[in-house]
Parts: sequence; structure tokens; C-alpha cells
Amino acid sequence: MIRKKKETKTVNIIEAEQGKSYLQLVWRRFKKSKMGLLGGIIIVILTILSVFAPFFSPHDYMEYDPEKAYCPPQRVRFVDADGKLHWRPFVYDLKLDVDPVTYSRIYVEDTSKILYIRFFARGWNYKILGLHSNLHFIAVEEGSIHLLGTDRYGRDLLGRIFLGGRISLTIALMGAIVTVILGSTLGIISGYYGGVIDTLVQRSIEILQSFPQLPLWMALSAAVPRTWTSLQVFVVMVMIFSFLNWPTLAREIRGKTLSLREQDFITAIKEMGGSDSRIIFKHLFPNCLSHIIVVLTISIPELILMESTLSFLGLGIQPPMVSWGVLLQGAQRIEVLGLYPWVMLPALFIVFAVLGFNFLGDGLRDAADPYSVKRS
Repeated sequence: MIRKKKETKTVNIIEAEQGKSYLQLVWRRFKKSKMGLLGGIIIVILTILSVFAPFFSPHDYMEYDPEKAYCPPQRVRFVDADGKLHWRPFVYDLKLDVDPVTYSRIYVEDTSKILYIRFFARGWNYKILGLHSNLHFIAVEEGSIHLLGTDRYGRDLLGRIFLGGRISLTIALMGAIVTVILGSTLGIISGYYGGVIDTLVQRSIEILQSFPQLPLWMALSAAVPRTWTSLQVFVVMVMIFSFLNWPTLAREIRGKTLSLREQDFITAIKEMGGSDSRIIFKHLFPNCLSHIIVVLTISIPELILMESTLSFLGLGIQPPMVSWGVLLQGAQRIEVLGLYPWVMLPALFIVFAVLGFNFLGDGLRDAADPYSVKRS
């Protein structure tokens, strides 16, 4: 009886989804994935913060201020030290002092000086998407505000984290796109034609995968001349990530192509005189597209972690360019990390980005086959 009900439920679902396009079915099922939607929201938020980093930064993230070196994060308040409620959020100004035990300089809140936070206020000038502006999401009427603290040069860490997201996310996205193009193209060609082409591609994959991944990435990154510009290093990093990441996808797509090329509809197209290019681009590639999209979303977090690791070790992106890995270079020393723990905050954004893409990839993977029915 229970089995009959399950079969009836399956038939009803399939009948209800007939007549809808593939994308409509994928979107309908993806909306049911709470974790997938959460991952998408996280990625959208990080992307907006990165693209519009100057707007969300109350201070110029490239401006040095030695007097504010290692300034701790300022706490947003609504109630002052006397217990009085304020309807506008504010922060206390900070003043330098000396720790009586370690004799190191510390920052203490100056409760006599309240800095009210203004929204959509005017501040330092910047250029974004070809437009000049000085409008910022938050600012203070006078003084400075550092919600996530500053680095050893007194630069605002909040703005630098948002700016670093541009480089980290862009490298990961571009690397994943090039990986998908190389892997899917070589995988389909290898699986469809077979023979000598298949042998050459597979032996190349085996050679690349025989090397330990991390040492190979480090060796290639270390070979980049230090005299190169930041843009040249950026392009090389993208190519390195793509060159070492495509073999896995190529093998997966090859296996899928081997099964597809034996299908009756492919044989029928060949009998009707269909060209190889038409079969590849009109039939094989669209049938592999759902898998390619999932691999794309799963490859990005891997590349984010690899870029952060290499940049943290000084083998990736180099200053003055800013990435999350470059920002973490300030946390290499244990004594610095113990005294100024907020320098590890860029790692939190890396965690959010990796989890966001993983959640999104899981949701897309489940939605990529909209005709399947989950077992209850």
C-alpha cells in the first residue's frame, strides 16, 4: 500500500512538471533548497560589497595613518557610559595610552567624545564603474571610524577586506571559467572522437595529476618574476589555477560523453548527415551543461582557498594589490595575532565565501536533475 502511494506521488510530480522548460524546472526545484538559497544570498552580498567597496568604506583604504596603527574595532552603541539612550548610533573616539604591565601602546575609549554615525554621507572621493562620487554608506561627523580596526599601517581594515574581495573572487571566478572551458572542451572532444586524440588527452591528464598539487602550485607561483607588474601576476595566477584544475572536469565530461555518443538520438543525427560540430555543440554540450554548472560553483571555493594560501605565503598576489590572502600576511606572527586578533578577520570572509559557494553548488547539483524524485 505504501509503495503504491509512493508510485502515485512520483507519477503526479512528473505529470505536474510536464510542459515546463528545463530552466523552469531547475529554478522550481532550486527554490526548495534552503541551503542553496542561503549560499546564493551570501555570494550576492559578498559580490555587492566587493564591487562597491569604496561606497561601503568610510575611509580611503589606501591611506596611511601611523597614529592609528593596530587600532581595535570600534563598538557601535546606542547607550552611552552614563546610561543615556541615544536614538542615533555612535562610537566613542579612541585615544592612545600605555599598558602599565607591558608598556605597549593601547587604545582606550574616550567617553567624553561621541562620534555619531551618519548614513549616505559625503566623504573621500573615489571612482567606481567609471563614475566619480564621494557618497558613502556610513561616516562620522568628525574624526574616524574603524568598525573592523586597522592594520599595522593604520589603514582601515573594513574597506581593505571589501577591496580584497574583488581580487580574490575575480581570480577564482576567472580561473573557474577558464577551467570549465578547457575541461569541457577537451573532455567532449576526447570522449567523442576517441582513438589517438583520446589517448593524448588522457595521458596528459595522468601526467598532470601525478604531481602533488600544492607543491606544484607553489613552484609555479614562485617562478613568477618579482619584477612583473601586479596585473601580469594577476593574469599568471589565473592561468596557473586553470592549467592545474581542468583535468578532473575533463575526465568527468569524457565519461559522460562516452555514454551519450552511444545513444540512439546521436546515431540518428549521424545517419541524417549531421556534422560533428553540430552534434558536439547542439547535443553533447547541452546534455553536459548541468554538470558543468555544478562543477563551476564547486571549483570557485577551491580556487579562493588556493589563492589565499599562496598569497599568505607571499607566492601569489603581491602588494599594492589587495586580496584576502595578502591581508592575512599581517597575521603570520604569533605575537601580532595574540595582541591584535582582528587582523584575522579576512579569514572570516574567506569562510563565508567558501561556504556560500559550497551551499550554492549543492543546491544546483540537486536541481540539475529536476525530473528525479527524492526518496522519503
